[in-house]
Amino acid sequence: MHDLILHENAGQCPDTFNILGLKFPVIDYQYSLDLFQHWIASGQPHQVCIANVHTVVTSLTDKDLREINQHSLITMDGLPLVWYARAVHKAKIKERVCGPELMLRCLDQGRAHGWKHFFLGGKDEVLTDLVSSMQLRYPGVNIVGWHSPPFRPLSLEEDEQLVALINEHQPDFLWVGLGAPKQEKWIAAHLTKVNAPVQVGVGAAFDFHSGHVRRAPVWMQKSGLEWLYRMLQDRRLIKRYCATNPVFLALFLRDFVVVRCRKILRY
Repeated sequence: MHDLILHENAGQCPDTFNILGLKFPVIDYQYSLDLFQHWIASGQPHQVCIANVHTVVTSLTDKDLREINQHSLITMDGLPLVWYARAVHKAKIKERVCGPELMLRCLDQGRAHGWKHFFLGGKDEVLTDLVSSMQLRYPGVNIVGWHSPPFRPLSLEEDEQLVALINEHQPDFLWVGLGAPKQEKWIAAHLTKVNAPVQVGVGAAFDFHSGHVRRAPVWMQKSGLEWLYRMLQDRRLIKRYCATNPVFLALFLRDFVVVRCRKILRY
């Protein structure tokens, strides 16, 4: 669905590259913002998946997550994905599109368009500080609502009440910070029920922008080492990174060698 809208919006579809079974369009922040404006004008709901090494490797064995990624607009959040696309596919990528930065740009530039935002996820104190921080940073930003769901599965009645709460505020953007892949699966399950044209899972962005969690220094972000900084901050992430990073590295090397061997054999 998003491919057709990309074509209508930009005049031509961007290049796409396969990374471990997922097709990524090569887009930048400005393209994303222009696309979102088009989606908001159409009024139809769309899902955006902000992918990193963890979610890409998880998609190899999680069929539901793989389906969600394949039917959504998927962006390269992690620098290792950019490195893969450049090394294996010779992709010309200007910049990655990561969740925390994309969220800030939408809040900032959306002021000129009157874009309305709703935050879902995180603790009450995190959301309170997030809203205050964003309103101070971007005067005039239109944050229409926020909600901290309980850390347990919702009952059918609670789920319906949550959907009604979001729809009551008629947001253009639904920012979901429930952690991956929970947030992606929640959005996919509610995509047609929630009346928000742009629905994005942004992971730890709420923690970063509320000031509750310090983000990695810029040099670590640009070096692809943000995961290491996060792991040192939160030891619960050790299991995740140890389970997915080696797998990605092994498959990256495999595909790089295959491409090089094919190139040599052609000469």
